[in-house]
Amino acid sequence: MTEKEKNLQSLMDSGIVAIVRANTSEGLLRVVEAIEKGGVRAIEVTMTTPKAIETIAAVTEKYQGDVLVGVGTVLDEATARMAILAGAKFVVAPNLNEEVVRTARRYSRIVMPGAFTPTEIVRAWEAGADVVKVFPTSSVGPDYIKDLKGPLPHISMLPTGGVTVDNAGAFIKAGACAVAVGGNLASANAISEGRYEEITQNAARFVEAVKKARAK
Repeated sequence: MTEKEKNLQSLMDSGIVAIVRANTSEGLLRVVEAIEKGGVRAIEVTMTTPKAIETIAAVTEKYQGDVLVGVGTVLDEATARMAILAGAKFVVAPNLNEEVVRTARRYSRIVMPGAFTPTEIVRAWEAGADVVKVFPTSSVGPDYIKDLKGPLPHISMLPTGGVTVDNAGAFIKAGACAVAVGGNLASANAISEGRYEEITQNAARFVEAVKKARAK
């Protein structure tokens, strides 16, 4: 099994991708620590984070082997390459940019482009996506994933947007390979106020929700 295959399996096993945004790289490191303590192993550092590339490098160095660090909100090939060279193991985008997909595959990194309609999802998969980020799911909920998986059972889907502790399990049961969670796991207020124990507890709740859904 290649490193990429191992990382993809780890991401799937975790069942949760934590989307992290912070105003400083130091604050983000504290958030990552809190999330990791709660049992979440895949963490996406968005490019909207100040000094995101430096932060990815710092998190990768500190948590080698313990946390799968990726980059999110990647809109172009140059950004993807910089993040990968800084240590990102997976690349996430809100849209499908085939150059971003090719760059990630060139460096043997997991790539998860965003799509919403069946046509877009199939196009992303055919372009080489390892997982398709179905975004946004806040207005459609778990039933949308269930409907998509009927004709597209072979495509790995990561619902993003509107995922909560209460519906994470429903998304998994609907056929999602994992779920992506941002503010409902680590809210802007919790981060700014340093409520790291709350973030750890939230992470643990999401882990438990996914575990229970998969056990049934």
